Order: sequence, then C-alpha cells, then structure tokens
Amino acid sequence: MTIKSLLPGPLGFGTAPLGNMFRAIPEEEAAATVAAAWDQGIRYFDTAPFYGAGLAEIRLGDVLSAHPRDDYVLSTKVGRVILDETEDVSARDMGEKGGLFAHGRPNKVVNDYSADATLRSIEDSLERLKTDRLDIVWVHDIAQDFYGDEWLAMFESARTGAFRALTRLRDEGVIKGWGVGVNRAEALELTLDLDEPQPDAFLLAGRYTLLDHDRALQRLLPAALEQQVDIVVGGPYSSGILAGGKHFEYQEASAEIIAKVERIKALTEQHAISIKSAALQFSLAHPATAAVIPGATKPSRIAEDVAAAGEKVPAAFWTALREENLISPLAPVPTD
Repeated sequence: MTIKSLLPGPLGFGTAPLGNMFRAIPEEEAAATVAAAWDQGIRYFDTAPFYGAGLAEIRLGDVLSAHPRDDYVLSTKVGRVILDETEDVSARDMGEKGGLFAHGRPNKVVNDYSADATLRSIEDSLERLKTDRLDIVWVHDIAQDFYGDEWLAMFESARTGAFRALTRLRDEGVIKGWGVGVNRAEALELTLDLDEPQPDAFLLAGRYTLLDHDRALQRLLPAALEQQVDIVVGGPYSSGILAGGKHFEYQEASAEIIAKVERIKALTEQHAISIKSAALQFSLAHPATAAVIPGATKPSRIAEDVAAAGEKVPAAFWTALREENLISPLAPVPTD
C-alpha cells in the first residue's frame, strides 16, 4: 500500500496553527475549525506533539473522537516527548523557529529520537488524540533549521532509533506507513540514500511552494518519484504570506518576498482566480505529490481551501508565471 492510495484525497488539514502558532486561539474557534474541515469533506488530518506542546493533538482529538475512526486518516509525529513538568516557553530551544508556539502549553518538550522515546511519544499521542491507532507517523524536524551543526548527529540517532522502531511497527501492521517530516530537503535526500530503513513517504513543509521549490525540483522530487516515496506537501502558503498573512518561513516576510507575492497576486487578479488556488494546485501538480495539507484557525478558511483546490485555473495563468520567471521552468503545472 502506498501512502497516496491510503489518503482519501489530495487535500488534507494541517494542525500546526491549532497549537497556538503566532497567536492564542480560543478553544471554540479551534473546535469550529476542525469541525468545518470535517463538514467540508476533509478526511486526512496531520498533527504533532510539538504543536503547542500537545495542544494541537488535544484539540484535534476532542473533535475527531466523535467520529468513527475508520472514516478518517490520521498522522502525527515523533521526536519530541511532552512532559508533565513545565518550562519557560519563551526560552524553549526551537532553532530558527524560536517563539513559534509561545502561546502553547507550558509543558516541557524533550527532543529524543530513540526507539524507546518513539514508542512513548506514540502512546502519549494516542492518549491526547483519544484514539487507539495512528495511520502514518512522521519523524519530526531532523534538520539543520532546528539543530544547526548537530543535525547530522540527530539524524543518525533517528536512523538507528525512530526509523527502525517505525519500520517494525509498520511491518507488524500497527501503523500503515512512516516517513520523515521536515522543513528542509537535505534530510529527505539523505534518507533516500539509505539502504535501510526505507520510508513510505515524506512530509515536506514550505519547500515545494510557489515561493520556494527550486532545490526540491533538482533532486528530491525526481528521486522520490523514482523510489516510489510519496510526498505530502505541508505549508503550501509559505507560513501564510500566500494566503493574506505576513509571515514567510515563520518570520516576518522580507520586502523581496512581499514584492514577489504582489507580482503573483497581480497575475491571479488578471486571470480572475484566487492566489490560494494557484498555491495549492502548483504544489499538487508534481507527480510525486500525494496530498497538500494547508493549516487554518478559522472555519471560513477551510471553505476557501476546498474551493481553491477545485477552482478552474486557466492555462494562460501558468504560462504567465513561467514567462515572468515566477516559477521554475522545470516545475510541472496542472496543464502540462
């Protein structure tokens, strides 16, 4: 079974924002957003312990537990264990993403990619999610943006720990598949070079979008396609800048990025389409892509995402993007 065949459709729901990313989200708003995703027909949900120190998992589980477990696909991540003791959230070591979940729970987060920690993380996630099983498990953030010069050591810890533990769980039928979820392509390229263990898929966040896709096109996506490793694209709106927000790569967007977005928006207006449709359909157009999982914190955003995924985008729009050098000439588009 491939991950693509497991997923119920090309559009899923990413829950990082529900961990109070950037702002404190009222409980009723978070619950209404997950409910809206369900009502709009979305049946793939992705989360992680890291999102608000378990907050996103708790909020997701509160809503999904009211629905039959066989009716949806669920993925979460390992690599962080959430403890009962608390810590100063503002001082939490998050690499380049310091302060991202400053409004999350104050529980202490421990980075640990060992086999034992992987199994404990899964058990804890099952409890927070109020479910008895997971479909897909991602090994989270074993990349330079979180660990700097130590990332290769963390990767090796994951290779001998989490990778092997998850392979065993997959082979035993406890989970249906596993992979690596990161914001940078290097760790995924390294994983593809391994003789063992072999993942089923990758979750690549923010690195196959309208604004950032060159590196993934050069090696990762062709190699993943050749090895039949599916790609789930996270962060298709590049931290929000492609959906009306102010952030790119989890930081305030630079003047250069803002200018590029304005050029893309001008073309979307010229062709009478939404910029969300351009972002989602671009990420989905590559044959290695199995699904795209935008995040949201307001119910109205879910309807926008569903409409954008199905919106008719004229071929002339994609031609214009190429002609104005706003996307790589190597990037597949829906009309290819």
